[in-house]
Amino acid sequence: MTRPGPRTPGEEPGLRADVLTARRIVVKVGSSSLTTAAGGLDSDRVDALVDVLARTRAAGTEVVLVSSGAIAAGLAPLGLAERPRDLARQQAAACVGQGLLVARYTASFARYGLRVGQVLLTADDIGRRTQYRNAYRALAQVLAMGAVPVVNENDTVATAEIRFGDNDRLAALAAHLVRADLLVLLSDVDGLYDGDPRRPGSRRIAEVRGPRDLAGVELGGAGGAGLGTGGMATKVEAARIATDAGVPVVLTAARCAADALAGRETGTLFHRTGERAADHLLWLEHASAPRGAVRVSEDAVRAVVEDRGPLLAADVTGVEGWFAAGDPVDLLDASGRVVARGLAGVDARELPRLRERPPHEVVHRDDLVPLGGTARPVEPRPAPSRATIRIRPARG
Repeated sequence: MTRPGPRTPGEEPGLRADVLTARRIVVKVGSSSLTTAAGGLDSDRVDALVDVLARTRAAGTEVVLVSSGAIAAGLAPLGLAERPRDLARQQAAACVGQGLLVARYTASFARYGLRVGQVLLTADDIGRRTQYRNAYRALAQVLAMGAVPVVNENDTVATAEIRFGDNDRLAALAAHLVRADLLVLLSDVDGLYDGDPRRPGSRRIAEVRGPRDLAGVELGGAGGAGLGTGGMATKVEAARIATDAGVPVVLTAARCAADALAGRETGTLFHRTGERAADHLLWLEHASAPRGAVRVSEDAVRAVVEDRGPLLAADVTGVEGWFAAGDPVDLLDASGRVVARGLAGVDARELPRLRERPPHEVVHRDDLVPLGGTARPVEPRPAPSRATIRIRPARG
């Protein structure tokens, strides 16, 4: 199969250029697209997906697969009739199912002479800068050696991922991590609808160019009802994370994967809304876990958010938590709203005495990302102490 290039007159109309020009793609598939209703892997579904990905890979496009399904795959072998609610049995199902999932992918990709590499990640691997860089190097090397990385959350040990996480967000972060050109989200729903797709009259939205296109869209009932944990709201949030950083997203059903990767107008295309930033800023905004927070003056909010200047010690009015130099910290305005995130240039306990010295940068301008008061993308790690350091006003 030859991957088509940009469309020219006389070729198939309506091809998506963002898809056709992508040379590294992250594809995420949900549990309900890989398993039977009773639990356990559906070999035919796995093979059908691999058929599409292998043809894409053979055409010269690198593929990173983010695959759910470990817990679902472990249900039947353990005699579980449905996904358990208690954490211990979820971990047990993931432990058994992850091996089955990767073994099935290994066998299926082997039909095309392709090797598979398993990559299990936790929030800690994404949230810590050193591990983030290590994960990038590992994935880049797997791709360079011609293998297909199969990424999943490490559900066996990562309790937070099982209870709150979803692979849609992981896929968006993986797209940043590997510097992908495109993110494809596959599920059991063939795109974003303006209402519950099971309700007559709901309309599929072909393209999303920004927040205006999402006004009035009902997300609560648009997810699948199978064995997975992510609904349509998590997919739209994942698309926002990716497109804000310059990565377009296609959202469609797994059965439409071939059309989606051929650039045909299936599902919903989320156009990029931002430009690709420096890697450490992408990590800081979307993947880092803040170790503490600093409260800043209103003048500092304007200087940091609007003028993109550094945060000076003289503008800090309080400190929450105990962080060290190099740790991610949130910047809070007077009302406690998160307005930015940055890498601390000093330890928390140093800040009070720095107020008495000439202007000293607490966060360098190159290590700051304005957040505009949005919700924190990653829940902060518990600080050793939630004590707040009160800082006296600087001497005038």
